[in-house]
Amino acid sequence: MAPPAAPLAWRAAIGRAVALMGLWVVVGGFGTVHLLVGVPAVMAATIASLRLLPPQPARPRPLALLALLPRFCVQSALAGWQVARLACHPALPLRPGFATFRSNLPAGLGQDSFLAWSSTMPGTVPAGQGDDGAVLVHCLDIGSPPAPAMAAEEARFAHALGLEARHG
Repeated sequence: MAPPAAPLAWRAAIGRAVALMGLWVVVGGFGTVHLLVGVPAVMAATIASLRLLPPQPARPRPLALLALLPRFCVQSALAGWQVARLACHPALPLRPGFATFRSNLPAGLGQDSFLAWSSTMPGTVPAGQGDDGAVLVHCLDIGSPPAPAMAAEEARFAHALGLEARHG
């Protein structure tokens, strides 16, 4: 993989340093002693974060990201409700099993982030990778395949994070 362009690396470094310093001030305070310890700590954390998670070009869409928030809350609540309903009502169909999902996002941070996000979808939890590279998804009802809903959710997620130009 080619090293990131210098402007991208600098923007990422500055953004991460500002965020980390903000977190430091919120947790530790803004006094002189706090800053004497905080500035070197933030610099070290910024360097470590850039090495562990190199910056990648993406054009997040703030309004689309904001629109995902209520969706996340609703999906999370529905997932909890569905699991509780199935667990407390034994007459309802419960056919757990694994299904596969082929992600359009490249392996790495984007795909991992989407899979973490999709774990809030009702009745499905990404549970690893199959031998053929497809994502294994644990479902509460294998009679209702999760792939169509996950593909639609992945498209929304990729659009909000500006990742759609980078996937297949």
